[in-house]
Amino acid sequence: MKILKLALILGVAAVAGLGADMAWQHRDALRDAAAVAIASAEPAPEPAAAPPPAMPVPTAPVVKKTVPVVFDYAARTEAIRAVDLQAKVGGYVAEQLFPDGADVEAGALLYRLDARDYEAALMQARAVSDREAAALDYARATSDRSASLVRSGSLAKDTADLRVSTRRQAEAALAVSRAAIRSAELNLGYTEIRAPFAGRLSRDRAPVGTLIGAGGATLNRLVQLDPIYVTFNPSETELAEIAKARSQGRVSVAVSLPGGGEMEGELSFVDNAVDPRTGTVSARATIRNEGFRLLPGQYVRARLKLREEPGVLMVPSAAVGSGQLGKYVYVIGQGDTVEQKTVRLGRSVGDLVAAEGVSESDRIITGNLQKIGVGMPVEPLPPTLASN
Repeated sequence: MKILKLALILGVAAVAGLGADMAWQHRDALRDAAAVAIASAEPAPEPAAAPPPAMPVPTAPVVKKTVPVVFDYAARTEAIRAVDLQAKVGGYVAEQLFPDGADVEAGALLYRLDARDYEAALMQARAVSDREAAALDYARATSDRSASLVRSGSLAKDTADLRVSTRRQAEAALAVSRAAIRSAELNLGYTEIRAPFAGRLSRDRAPVGTLIGAGGATLNRLVQLDPIYVTFNPSETELAEIAKARSQGRVSVAVSLPGGGEMEGELSFVDNAVDPRTGTVSARATIRNEGFRLLPGQYVRARLKLREEPGVLMVPSAAVGSGQLGKYVYVIGQGDTVEQKTVRLGRSVGDLVAAEGVSESDRIITGNLQKIGVGMPVEPLPPTLASN
């Protein structure tokens, strides 16, 4: 009986131990399954983002060309000659022969004063001259007879000397009277006011009937219009270039008219001192003003063409940008990426501008400049395609 109880207890213990072992194994299996489930619930890593597509950009080649060296100035026209017409003698204005604003030739009769007083003075001077000529004829005759009379003893030497002196006085008196005739003729000529040069009259300032004094009131103003001066002020830093060009020959000047069009002339004067207040020097060009298209006092643009500079590299003006470091352009770099080049700009010719800092082989990006940056991949378009 005791043996039976012991066997029963051992069997129960064995069964309990087997159950505990199975429970531990089941717990491990559950734990592994939970781990697998958690791992499977985590999201899979996303694939790497694809690079953005290359942006198509229009391009243009660097242009190498000969560029004229030109200095551009604001300028003003001036008359070469302008005079106030005044009478040298006094009198009443008798006639105005040209209307206000008329174009006249050199020597043209413009005004005539009342000449009656001066005609009378001329007649008087001529009459005096005739009297003096008659007196001289008598003095010469008596002087010629005196020499033979003195030799024959019929005339005293003192009397003969007196007759010679009288002849000489008569000669001097005749010279004075002839000078008076010339003076009267000049005064009579001054009653006619003529144009000293070809030009254009202003408005009349002494109507017919006005009494004017000698060298007094101005009758009118005459201005020469062809040729005409164009004055401007180069800076002192440009004087060396201008002097070099003048030493090599004629320096041409193109003048842009206010209403459009252009006239050609040449540099004719550079002053001998620089204004210390402005750092500029006065200069002027002489322009043929055919058709009187320019008037004194007009503001124009003057361009000095100094020389031709060959081999200048130029880029489109629209491709130039501005930054903190100055002007720059975008170019196609290695691997069709964007590169930036700092440039120093020079003279402009049409849509092109001279640029130092680029090479002749560069391809300049001319479009989509706001959408690109340094290092971005781009798709350069050929210049012919870009222009379309």
